[in-house]
Amino acid sequence: MADFKVNILGCGSATPSLRHMPSCQVVDHRDRLMMVDCGEGAQLAMRRMRLKYSRLNHIFISHLHGDHCLGLPGLLSTMALHATEGSVTVHTFAEGAELFSRIIDFFCRERTYELKFNIIRPERAVIYEDKSLTVETFPLYHRVPCVGYIFREKPKLRHLNREMVDFYNVPIARRHAIKEGADFTLPDGTIVANHRLTTPAEPSLSYAYCSDTAYNPLVAEAVKGVDVIYHEATYAHDQEAKARPRGHSTAAEAARIALDAGAKKLIIGHYSKSYNDETMHLDDARSIFPQTIAANEGLTIDIS
Repeated sequence: MADFKVNILGCGSATPSLRHMPSCQVVDHRDRLMMVDCGEGAQLAMRRMRLKYSRLNHIFISHLHGDHCLGLPGLLSTMALHATEGSVTVHTFAEGAELFSRIIDFFCRERTYELKFNIIRPERAVIYEDKSLTVETFPLYHRVPCVGYIFREKPKLRHLNREMVDFYNVPIARRHAIKEGADFTLPDGTIVANHRLTTPAEPSLSYAYCSDTAYNPLVAEAVKGVDVIYHEATYAHDQEAKARPRGHSTAAEAARIALDAGAKKLIIGHYSKSYNDETMHLDDARSIFPQTIAANEGLTIDIS
């Protein structure tokens, strides 16, 4: 199974559509689930994709427009009904924490988990860290304060060369340090260099979520070097004039961000309801950045 993947639960824009759900994704990193945005129907979309509520402990909200956060009360209520344990942390702006705390306290008084709020700001900052992953915010350029998120793996451990480890009788207690890069000293004082005992680690991977934003080269700077980028592409070239006044991007603009950032893959989404398919979006984006795919509900992307 993939260690790092993204599940698309919703990739539509603000106006309801029969084709797409509101914005919602679930990042699965080593079987730990982290939700990014929580549009209406998120709990139903999780069930359809067979994602377990019990594994979801962090929800990252990009901004306080309804199509990105109004699914939160329903999801948290459902998680309580399923007797989710431990803690659930919602990362959101101060206004969101105040608002949703009141709503959820009213509708979901008897929670089986501890609900926490982590206050974010439209700035570059690491807001979450565990032993293998960091999550950082960066500013986006919408009509209200808005952030994107970068999920970045920490450097991975090197692989032991078992033949050499056995040859030098490396004790088990020393092997983790060697995987971290340490040399090994033999009883006679001889130092065995780490590269003789190990092979290189797997590359660390990264994923950027660029929610609602007008085109801005600063976004490309913020996500430079990220492997896979999701970037909103509300409009194709035929409605380009609507994008900037509404704080949104076209598919071609999303592709320019991915190209300038040096990404390996681009995922586009947040489509306007005025389109019956995403053919025009894909054509626009692929003319600039060929490694583009279109988000769709139920799609899982393997970052690794």
